[in-house]
Amino acid sequence: MDLKRFESMDTVMLLSIVNMKLRDEFPSLSELVKYFEIDESALISKLASGGFEYQKEQNQFR
Repeated sequence: MDLKRFESMDTVMLLSIVNMKLRDEFPSLSELVKYFEIDESALISKLASGGFEYQKEQNQFR
């Protein structure tokens, strides 16, 4: 799934997709945003609007 349109996605659906990608394909959030050419702070803000915060140690949003 392409995350370039993440800003218009449902927050919970976005959370699920991002965490799956982080678990299965990317060793870090910075690698994920680099691959999809998206703004890291905008992605973090979008997920924060749903109450989710990136946990670097677990490499996932909770």
